[in-house]
Amino acid sequence: MTLTTDNNQWTPPFPTQLRAVVSPVLAAVAQPRPGTAVAMSAAGVTLFALVGAGAPNHNTLTVPITWRALPAMPDPLSQTVVIAAVVLSCLGTLGMLGARRRGWSPDSRLLFRSGALAVLVVANLTPVGSSDTASYAAYGRIAALGGDPYLTSPAELGGPYARLVALAWHDTPSVYGPVATWWQTAAAFLGGERPWLTIWVLMLANALVFLATGLLLMRTADDPVRAGLLWVANPLLIGVLVAGGHLDTLVAALAVAAILVARRTPRLRNDLLMGGLVGLACCVKISAALLGVALAWPLLRAGAWRRVARQATAAVLTVALLYSVYGLHALDPLSAASRMISSPSLWTVFDRLGSALLGPDATATAIRLLWPALMLALAWVLHRRTPTGSPPAVAVPFVLAFAWVLTAPWSMPWYAALAWAPAALCPQGRLTRYLVVTTAALALVHNSGGHGWTA
Repeated sequence: MTLTTDNNQWTPPFPTQLRAVVSPVLAAVAQPRPGTAVAMSAAGVTLFALVGAGAPNHNTLTVPITWRALPAMPDPLSQTVVIAAVVLSCLGTLGMLGARRRGWSPDSRLLFRSGALAVLVVANLTPVGSSDTASYAAYGRIAALGGDPYLTSPAELGGPYARLVALAWHDTPSVYGPVATWWQTAAAFLGGERPWLTIWVLMLANALVFLATGLLLMRTADDPVRAGLLWVANPLLIGVLVAGGHLDTLVAALAVAAILVARRTPRLRNDLLMGGLVGLACCVKISAALLGVALAWPLLRAGAWRRVARQATAAVLTVALLYSVYGLHALDPLSAASRMISSPSLWTVFDRLGSALLGPDATATAIRLLWPALMLALAWVLHRRTPTGSPPAVAVPFVLAFAWVLTAPWSMPWYAALAWAPAALCPQGRLTRYLVVTTAALALVHNSGGHGWTA
């Protein structure tokens, strides 16, 4: 801006001249600039894909895809590429959300198609970041052969399926619900004696559920573009959930359906349907019980006891009916899993100090009592920071799931899917940015495929 002087005194221009000069400057500053963020997001997904295509390596399963054209990626290189992929995806997601807050409004259909293309690419490569899909395939193979995956471990199965499972889970029967088992069994029927085909089927099915969830979110959210950026076009989720092939995608899909039903007109059939959906989610992973608690809490505060009773009854009956196919022993592996602590974690230090002072059993009991209390307290703090006007049926599931990811003794980046799904239906707020950073931090810590591979 140019100013004139008179006897060495600054003389400002007329107001009309000032507005003519300042307005373009302010417009340029306020203009959203998503180009860099989009480029970082695309680069992040591309790097995830390169790691999957360069399998087997430290961040993928030991079985390579049959149609890969790239040579196996050395372990140090794969680690470096995954770290770069997570960082770029985190920065790209934050940048695109920031551009959206400043007015960036991409075409929602183009947004979905771009995300779908990225999803389908990584789904047709070797799983990245976790060996869980190998465990899924092994449990499915056990069931397909007529065995009980809640009594039989991958080590007892043996053969090519067991060799893909991480050593930490070799002797562990399935900790997943019956719906997850049937999902895995269907893939194993198709894969037969070819583990790579079973895993590929699981990856494709997971990708389709991810895309269906994104489509549902974009069609029901008040801001479809933001919903798309938080789910289907989110490079961080594509890398963690889709490239990893995790069952948490299915849990998130059922959570979205339950939340949308909960926001409908209060009716008996809606309450029963919502409870049934929560029960189905619990029969994938028992951690989905948090969703039932979150959806019941606003009703309890409003005194709608009958509705809570109907929803809880439908959920419990669904879980009981589906678990009855296998029996109560299907819950036994969950007891052992509940004592696990991921590292690094705030509970790791507590466990070591407590074990030395109080003993392992007393420390484990203390942790089981303390972390739910800490989770509820943090959820209350987070809820006070949700944007004004956030529907309780959306805000409470979001903050409770987010608090669970932050405080649970065993927490993985893909667990955040239960928080990302309702976040896509929430208004703009700072908590979403914290969720991005939390997911990225967990992904950086837990970015190994569970195998060190040697030729």
